[in-house]
Amino acid sequence: MSPARPVRGWRQDVADRPFIVIWESTRACPLACRHCRAEAVPDRDPRELDTAAARELLDQVAAFGRPAPLFVITGGDPFQRPDLLELIRYGRLRGVPVAVAPSGTPTLTPQNLRAVRDAGAIGLSLSLDGSTAALHDSFRGVRGVYRWTLDAWDAARTLGMKVQINTTVTRRNLHDLPDLVALVRERGAMLWSAFFLVPTGRGRQLDPLTPAEAEDVLNFVHDVGLAVPAKTTEAHHFRRVALQRAILGAKGQDPVRVLGLGPLYERLRARSRALALDVPARRARRPPLDVNAGRGFAFVSHTGSVHPSGFLPLGAGSVRERPLTEIYRDSALFTGLREPDRLRGRCGHCEFRTVCGGSRSRAYCVSGDPYAQEPLCAYRPGSFPYQDEVATLLHAAAGAGGQE
Repeated sequence: MSPARPVRGWRQDVADRPFIVIWESTRACPLACRHCRAEAVPDRDPRELDTAAARELLDQVAAFGRPAPLFVITGGDPFQRPDLLELIRYGRLRGVPVAVAPSGTPTLTPQNLRAVRDAGAIGLSLSLDGSTAALHDSFRGVRGVYRWTLDAWDAARTLGMKVQINTTVTRRNLHDLPDLVALVRERGAMLWSAFFLVPTGRGRQLDPLTPAEAEDVLNFVHDVGLAVPAKTTEAHHFRRVALQRAILGAKGQDPVRVLGLGPLYERLRARSRALALDVPARRARRPPLDVNAGRGFAFVSHTGSVHPSGFLPLGAGSVRERPLTEIYRDSALFTGLREPDRLRGRCGHCEFRTVCGGSRSRAYCVSGDPYAQEPLCAYRPGSFPYQDEVATLLHAAAGAGGQE
């Protein structure tokens, strides 16, 4: 990775349009995942956006202009909606790129995936939280999910679909992460995303990582970025890590010593080396994209309420009453989250706040304040020794474009 471009910006003004819109099409799902934000239930909610309202939502997404935001249909399990294919086709007609994020259930058949592809979906994201059936199935609450997910992965790739693999990082799978990345490298994926748990929904019952452990995992994700295309979700300080590692790499400095990385990082690195994940399979790491809650990102619930993130339960309006374009561009919640000077605590004083900003979802779920400091960040503002280089790279990041 070139130090001049360690973080990607978005070519369009994030105050004008989001990069991505996530739509929770339903909360119906047969699984009982330990971390489920939606606390999914077996049956569909009669208050869900119906087909006509969902088509209107796609019209609102198209109204942002071109290039239209990526529209991800998630859930619950979107295959529980009989109009799924119709909505994908309508999005394609309106010029909106549509991806689907299904649950690992028996609905993930090659026939269904072919139908999704033929309707016009440009990609698929699947969740895999362990390299073995025992780890993954225990986390998802149903036996057989691991096998269904791998079979769907194979089918999607055979169909020529782009596949993203998402992994929720918890204490249950911390030491399995290198083996999981090796599986991603072996089977092939467009992207691997390490999701850092936000304590909401059923996730409130899980034991979170410490900030020091999170730093170790973030640096591990950076390391394996030469083995697989890697990113993080709800760990926006990965962008700070990318900047730090770019500087340390250019100076030939040891990140363990300079960043004070701990024993977890050493164990993850040792296992990665044993699996040959330190042997580059790519020319450069994928620079993280500068997107955050309300800043390039919007979430629409199954009932039509609009949120800066699916993990931030504060609502800014409803698409039934006000267009998504207006809510995103003008609501006090969304405009406030796009102002880094409103951040409080260590985030408010951090030199990396303009490209990081921390997880606003986690800040709110822990403190009740969406502008509070990121609870999972161990960095002390101003403590990185190469501040002149930081300023140079922050300036480069501010001017760097790069649409996914």
